Amino acid sequence: MSRPPRIPNLLPLEKPCIYFLTFCVEGRKSVLANDHCWHACLDTVRRLDRWRIVTVLLMPDHIHMLASPADRSESVSEMSKWFKRWFDQTYKPTWKWQEGVFDRLLRTDESASQKWEYIRANPVRRALVSKPEDWPYQMMYGPL
Repeated sequence: MSRPPRIPNLLPLEKPCIYFLTFCVEGRKSVLANDHCWHACLDTVRRLDRWRIVTVLLMPDHIHMLASPADRSESVSEMSKWFKRWFDQTYKPTWKWQEGVFDRLLRTDESASQKWEYIRANPVRRALVSKPEDWPYQMMYGPL
């Protein structure tokens, strides 16, 4: 089955272009929430030179990011491909990534800081910690 065509980015040029991204482990296996994966993720994020990673959070079976392309024409699917390839080179997993990436372009009425608070609450909703700040596998790289 083919994928639907990508909707063009019609945000005004003065509006920041920020994507909410989710990378999932195939079969939603709980394999990510550990120090080794976290360091592999941070190393991989540093290599994504065509993207500004705003935030990243590892859950046991998926990764959330807020990311902004250096150029609006950059492909989310290409970024996903490189992220997974470089992560796999560093970590050498015995599991596979789910195909593709869930991506959502934040619209003019959405706030990156509100989306980050939603992401940070994930470990609390899953009863992994009682407060978002207690989750060790999260990073904000600068102001939202």
